[in-house]
Amino acid sequence: MRLDFLAALTGVMIALQARANGELSYRLNNGLQAALVSFGSGLIIIATISLFNPAIKVGISNLRSAVKTGEIARWKLFAGALGGCFIAIQTQIVPLIGVAIYSVASIAGQTATSLLVDRIGLTGGGKKAITKRRITAAVLTVIAVLVSVLDRIDAQNLSMIAVIAGCIAGGGVGVQRALNGQINEHTHQSFTTSLLNFVTGTLLLSILILIGVATHRINLVPLPSGPWWIYTGGVIGVIYVAFTSTIVQHLGVLTFTLFSVGGQLVGSLVIDLVFPTAGVHVSAYLITGIVMTYAGVVAGGVSSSRVRKPARHK
Repeated sequence: MRLDFLAALTGVMIALQARANGELSYRLNNGLQAALVSFGSGLIIIATISLFNPAIKVGISNLRSAVKTGEIARWKLFAGALGGCFIAIQTQIVPLIGVAIYSVASIAGQTATSLLVDRIGLTGGGKKAITKRRITAAVLTVIAVLVSVLDRIDAQNLSMIAVIAGCIAGGGVGVQRALNGQINEHTHQSFTTSLLNFVTGTLLLSILILIGVATHRINLVPLPSGPWWIYTGGVIGVIYVAFTSTIVQHLGVLTFTLFSVGGQLVGSLVIDLVFPTAGVHVSAYLITGIVMTYAGVVAGGVSSSRVRKPARHK
């Protein structure tokens, strides 16, 4: 199966997960608690799989050896915490500027960071040059996302500080993807990388909620009885991280992000058509944005050449 198709599929997963987590957050009236439920359920799933999957245990052993020999720095193991930060920032910023502006800001952060992490080879899969073609692709993608949500933007709610925070959160996701690619290179097992992400992400969110409860800023409420699909965010996340950590090594963070954003827009379009949330409608802006996104993918090129080391003359 083509890696570009799988990258687009991860974007569809993001849309599905956002729908599930968004509904759970709405019913709980507590975004941070919803994030913890999503991460926590994902951790339970991947931890249970680990008990019966020898390959994951081998991956853990490989990672321990890599850390012990210094092949990978210990701080890189906390990549999952960046995912926790993304959701933590999201729950605080979205009420201020809305989902549309936050999506634009976070994707802008992802694409800009993707250029940099690809250039320094943070994925562990080699370096990619920052070419005019790749910059054009990134710019087209950001513009495409902006166009797709143009009819939902309310300038009166715009806060530059919140937008900057959204860009930083998106940048963190770009770095997380790169680090996961590097971790996966040592574990040789994508679900081991997924397990590590959910451990660190759940730990961070737990600490944030404990602080919130201790300072009386957060009140935990009982979980709703249903519908069942609002609790699928965790299992989608497990599959998403496992896919991402493998694909990004081969495509690079920027190319992966381009296909992923395209899949996310298509997934959102299908969800809005088949199973929309209240007040959501499919507009010509969204369809135009999807077309522009794939134009960005074509502009970027799937087979961007890696930075080659100069040949040594004998």
